[in-house]
Amino acid sequence: MAAKIAEESSAIARPGWVMTQGSGLAAALPPGLINACRKGEREALRVLFELYKDGVFSIALNFSGNKSLALDICQDVFLKLISTLHSLRDEANFRPWLCRLVVNSCMDAHRQARRFVAEAEDEVKKIDSAASPEDAAQQQQLGLEVRSQVARLAPHLRIPILLRYVEGLSYEEIGRVLGCSMGTVASRLSRSHKLLARRLSYLRGVI
Repeated sequence: MAAKIAEESSAIARPGWVMTQGSGLAAALPPGLINACRKGEREALRVLFELYKDGVFSIALNFSGNKSLALDICQDVFLKLISTLHSLRDEANFRPWLCRLVVNSCMDAHRQARRFVAEAEDEVKKIDSAASPEDAAQQQQLGLEVRSQVARLAPHLRIPILLRYVEGLSYEEIGRVLGCSMGTVASRLSRSHKLLARRLSYLRGVI
């Protein structure tokens, strides 16, 4: 899988809201932030957005393969987050709860579009400056090929791949997000692996 789209934002938080290290949706929640957001405090909402916007965008972009659609999905996710945050009973479950919002928004976008978006993302993982131009071009092409094939997977197979390899969720966490057993998660990942292996078989000897 390609690298995450962006690194964690370095926005400065209000004193007491320590922006802990982390990336994507794995960033830790500063104490008291959720309660402040429930009260509608603008600064708290800004901090929450800065913490998780890159992680949400990463999944949305890898799912859709289209920047414009990914931005629409992100907007939908945070609108839902603000309006439904009161339903989150346990802050310890915030990560799978947020993942579920992202997944639902991605699936909604897919149903509305009624088609797969085949456009591969333009940005790829930075190549070591010491690499030759030929190696850099080859690595760039390989990254595009892999992304393109992932984007072609059916949504119910694509989402587990993104949650596992983009967000690094465990089988148990993926099961909680998708509302299925770990056995189902393993089965879907296995099917995805086999499909990708077959579709990318022409790259053997290159990667």
